[in-house]
Amino acid sequence: MFSPLNRRTFLRSAGAALALPLLDVMGQATAPPRPRRMVALCTTLGIYPENLYPARAGRDWERTPYLDPLWDLRNDLTLVSGSSHPEVDGGHSSEASYLTAAPHPGSSSFRNTISLDQFALERLAPDTRFGSLTLSTSSATSLSFSRSGAMLPAEDRPSRLFTKLFVNGTPAEIELQIERLREGQSILDGVLPQSRQMQAKMSLRDRQRLDEYLAAVRDVEQRLLRAQAWARRPKPTVTMRPPTDVVNHADVIARTRLMYDLMHLALQTDSTRLITLKINGHNSVPPIDGVTQDWHNLSHHGRDPEKVSQLRIIERDQFRAFTEFLVKVKQTEEAGNNLLDRTMILYGSNLGNSSSHDTRNMPILLAGGGFRHGQHLAFDQAHNTPLCRLFVSMLQRLEVPVDEFASGRGRLQGLELA
Repeated sequence: MFSPLNRRTFLRSAGAALALPLLDVMGQATAPPRPRRMVALCTTLGIYPENLYPARAGRDWERTPYLDPLWDLRNDLTLVSGSSHPEVDGGHSSEASYLTAAPHPGSSSFRNTISLDQFALERLAPDTRFGSLTLSTSSATSLSFSRSGAMLPAEDRPSRLFTKLFVNGTPAEIELQIERLREGQSILDGVLPQSRQMQAKMSLRDRQRLDEYLAAVRDVEQRLLRAQAWARRPKPTVTMRPPTDVVNHADVIARTRLMYDLMHLALQTDSTRLITLKINGHNSVPPIDGVTQDWHNLSHHGRDPEKVSQLRIIERDQFRAFTEFLVKVKQTEEAGNNLLDRTMILYGSNLGNSSSHDTRNMPILLAGGGFRHGQHLAFDQAHNTPLCRLFVSMLQRLEVPVDEFASGRGRLQGLELA
């Protein structure tokens, strides 16, 4: 009889070690683990609130431009309006306080405090390969801060994150595997024989689950390789003089999608249970049809109709990418449930009104995690409720025994367990 697999079983070849998703066969001797997880995302150039929030509070909400991609998932998410961090000001500087709520981040005497993810990590010390993953779409700056207030550097290259998650061995083996990836060879080629032997002794459901996981890994590989191929191609030569607009150096939407896919794999394999992702806007024009101005400039729209229209195009694409991520997480089975029900995913911005650098009324959405979702929790727009009350609710859902975090005292009113 095939003996139960340890949940830390890997498919191995020279230079590669692929963690397995949680399978039924891992629970034949003991009950499979049912870990809870937390993901926190921040888009640093704000979210235009009129395109996000329904007019009414409660559960009888209507579609909005940004809710439209998420409509089939509306019972898996809660919108929160009228919340912010008291005493957090400073415009773009407030990025540093998104998960810490440390006051006055723009001041010369500012000293940050511990971020939500690192606070949870200290208390839970999860048995995972990576205690947490600190990610960004295009810079080393992150949302994560240690207890001393030091920023943890972010990984901003999907190819390096892929290597971190899946390439293992001696230095020589690692270099060989990286070179194979550059040449278009899959990391899966070396582990498929072992995978087939293992699948022959699995249930049909476990075989299907493993096949889906390996297909997802291969898809990410192929898109990474396509992205690298474009990076190597010479750019066309033109006689036109450089325009005054800043040249676009990155496709933020595509880069975000790659990060989402890798985050999904990291959660699926229980490689980590805590992830932060900082989605950076730029002084560059995104390669999106209908967008002719740089994202940063559009975020300072001053309610100009043309700017608001182009900003809507960018932000709708961001919400489409976010929806794709949620769908993948929800479609992933785990221990008789789905991964989204075990994973809280916070999506929002440090800026409530990016046009005026206002940090009040932060746009906030929480998906998954086993809460009773499908609602718009609307708090006072003039006297915001502390966002850290939501953080207390999230920490308690992770089974961290706390009643306060930073400026939050008690749970967020109206957010109940399913």
